[in-house]
Amino acid sequence: MDNVPLISWLVLRGRCRDCATRISARYPLVELGTALLFAASSAVFLPAVAVAFESGDTGQVAGTIVVTIAFLYFASISVALALIDVDTHRLPNSIVLPSYLVASVLLTTAALAFGDFSTLGRSFTGMAALFVFYLALALLKPGGMGLGDVKLAGVIGLFLGWLGWSTLVVGAFAAFLVGGVYGIFMLVTKRASRGSGIPFGPWMFIGAWIGVFFGEVIADWYFGIIGLTL
Repeated sequence: MDNVPLISWLVLRGRCRDCATRISARYPLVELGTALLFAASSAVFLPAVAVAFESGDTGQVAGTIVVTIAFLYFASISVALALIDVDTHRLPNSIVLPSYLVASVLLTTAALAFGDFSTLGRSFTGMAALFVFYLALALLKPGGMGLGDVKLAGVIGLFLGWLGWSTLVVGAFAAFLVGGVYGIFMLVTKRASRGSGIPFGPWMFIGAWIGVFFGEVIADWYFGIIGLTL
């Protein structure tokens, strides 16, 4: 009972059962945040699974299930890496690098199930494009963008590229937009100076999920205004 997410902390009233040491509220908040992100991800991807089941197409069923699992994995590393980056200003290779393999295997499996490799090709193109873009930023301004951000960019590109160019573009841009707004806020309130290091990983994830949830809507709205299509 002491290891049940959220419930254990509430039952124990935020203290260890044995020594009565206070347990930080951060732990249940992380668990709640992960659960909410899982629920939101499921709301996006599970309807496609239901439609696939109704169609009776086993390939579609398998593919949609694997895609759902892939994005649930992305949700889990989003929370873990964002918090690690906030605490340590690092994005550990032990999580980032295996994510390339996990994402590649899951998305390739989905492509095999769907019998369509064009989406997979876009996914790997998104990976390369975002990786190169962040690498260029890191090389143009040493110290401004960490190599951990560069490596994470490729992982994010894999997932966003799978969903479409609109998702990729919006997700990539949103990271800089929300991160920039936060940076300006910190400067204006004098909680940081121009030389302060601000972890960018959390904003990369926030931007990515904005792309996942709202990418197509935002892109359609924006390009509709300027009379273009993406």
